Amino acid sequence: MEKLKGPVGGCTMATCGWRALLLPQLNRQSLYLYGSEVAVEQECLRQLQSGVFVIHPFSLMRSYYIMCMMAITFLNLIGIPMEIAFLDGTSGLAWEGFNVFSDTLFLIDVALNFRMGIIAEDSEEAILDIKRIRLSYLRTWFIPDVIAAFPIGYILLFADLHYHNDDNPSKTNKMMRILMFVRILSLIRLARVSRLVRFFNEVEKVSNANLEVVRLFFRILSLFMMIFLLCHWNGCIQYFVPMLEEFPSDCWVRKENLMNATVIVKYSWGVFRALSQMIALSYGSMDAPTNYVEMWIVMVSMVSGCLMYTVLVANATAMIANTDPAAKEYKSKMSRLEHYMGFMKLPPELQLRISNYYQARYGGKWFDEKDVMDTVSSALKEQILTVMCSRLLRKAPLFQNTTDNFLSSVLPKLEYEVFQEGDVIVHQNMPGDRMFFIDHGQVLIETDSDDRELCDGDFFGETCVLTKGKHLATVKALTDCQCFTLSCDDFREVLEGFPDVKREVEKMVPLNCDDGLV
Repeated sequence: MEKLKGPVGGCTMATCGWRALLLPQLNRQSLYLYGSEVAVEQECLRQLQSGVFVIHPFSLMRSYYIMCMMAITFLNLIGIPMEIAFLDGTSGLAWEGFNVFSDTLFLIDVALNFRMGIIAEDSEEAILDIKRIRLSYLRTWFIPDVIAAFPIGYILLFADLHYHNDDNPSKTNKMMRILMFVRILSLIRLARVSRLVRFFNEVEKVSNANLEVVRLFFRILSLFMMIFLLCHWNGCIQYFVPMLEEFPSDCWVRKENLMNATVIVKYSWGVFRALSQMIALSYGSMDAPTNYVEMWIVMVSMVSGCLMYTVLVANATAMIANTDPAAKEYKSKMSRLEHYMGFMKLPPELQLRISNYYQARYGGKWFDEKDVMDTVSSALKEQILTVMCSRLLRKAPLFQNTTDNFLSSVLPKLEYEVFQEGDVIVHQNMPGDRMFFIDHGQVLIETDSDDRELCDGDFFGETCVLTKGKHLATVKALTDCQCFTLSCDDFREVLEGFPDVKREVEKMVPLNCDDGLV
C-alpha cells in the first residue's frame, strides 16, 4: 500500500509489507465513518497493535476481494443452471475446472469470513475482535455459506473421469443415474445468490457513503441483475423439467422440434417461454400446457413474474421518491402558491409574474438557505460566502483596500435578492439605504443627463450605504437580475469593529457624490 496522503500509523508497503493491504485506506468511505485523517491513522494503529490477521472492511484487499467474489458468484449463478439444463454432461474440461476453482474459492471465503472485520450498524468503528467476528458469523450466515460452498465440482469431476474410463455397460448406466442425481444436487449451489446480495449490500455500505448517486447506482445494478437471474433461471427450468421426464411426446420441446438443436437455440426458446409466461403474454407457444407438470411450471412462472413486477415497481417508486427532493419540494411549493393565487383571485398577469419570480429565484429547486447556513460551521459558512460574493466586493472601490478580516465580517451581512425584467430596483430622488452588487443580469441606470447599462460584477448605490442619501438615478432591470445587497445599518455595524477602516471610509464620503455609477 502506498502512503495514503502521508504515513498512516507509520505503515507503508515498504515497512509493513502485505499487512498494509489489510489496513483501512484514507478515502471518502473511511473519512465518512471516522471523521478525520487522524482518526483513520488511529484505526490503523489499533489494528496493527492487535497483532492478529483481520481484514479491515475499508482495506484495499477487502475492496478487490468483494469485486472478485461478485464476478465469480454472478458467473456461477448463470453457468450452473445452464450446465444442468442444457449441457447434459458435455460441459468440457474448462467448465469442470471453473467449477472446481469456484468451489475452492467459496470454501476459502467461508474460512476468510472468520477473519473479516464487520461494520456494525450501532457502532462508530469496525469490529476487529476475532471472537466477536466468529460469533457473529456463526449466528448469521455460516450455515447457508457452508451449504452453498459444498464442493459439488470435485464430485462431478471425479465422477466424470470414472464414467469415461469405465467400459462396463451396467456400471455406465448406473453411473449416469448417479451423475444426474449429483447434477440435480448441485442446484444447492444456487444458494450462492445470498452471497451476491450480501456483496452488493457491503459494496453499497463501504462505497462513497455520503453520495446518494453512488448508492442509487448500486441499487439499480443489483435490481436488474436479480431480474436477469430470475428470467435466466426460469428459462433453464422450462427445458430442464421436460428433460427429467425424458421428453414426453406432448412436451413443448418435441413440439418445437428442439431435440437436436444447439444449446443457444434451446436456451432462447426456454427464455422466450419464461418471459411470455412471466409477463402474462401467452404460454410461450401456441398451445396451452398439456400435462400437470407443464401447468405447474406455467403457474410458477406467472407468480414469479407478478413478484418481479411488484419488486420492480416498488423499487422504482422508492428510487423516484428519493431522487431530487429539492425539485419535488419546489413543485409542492408552487402548487400551494397557485392555489393561493387562485383563492385570492389575483390577475393572470400578476400570477404569471409571481410564478416567473419563483422560477428565477429558485431555478426549479427549493432550498432553505437560512437553514443550510445555520447548520454548517462558521468556517464553512465563511468559505461558501467567499466563493459566492468576495469577487463582487473586491470590484467596488469601497472594499478594494480593506483587509480579508473586514471582508469576512461584511460577507454574512449580504442579502440575496432577485429582480425580474422590467422591475424598478430604485427610484430617483428616493432615500436609499442599500448598496447593490450584480451577480447575474443587466440593469439600466437612468439619470437626467444620460443612461448607462451595468451587468455581471458591477455595483451601484455605494453613496447611499455611506450617507443614507437620495438616489440620483432610476435603476431598472433589463433582464432577470440576481443581486446581493448590503444595508447601511449592517455596514456601519461592521465598521464599528474596524476603526482604521472606518476612518478611511469616512474620507471617501465627499468623493462619492454621485450614485455610484460605474
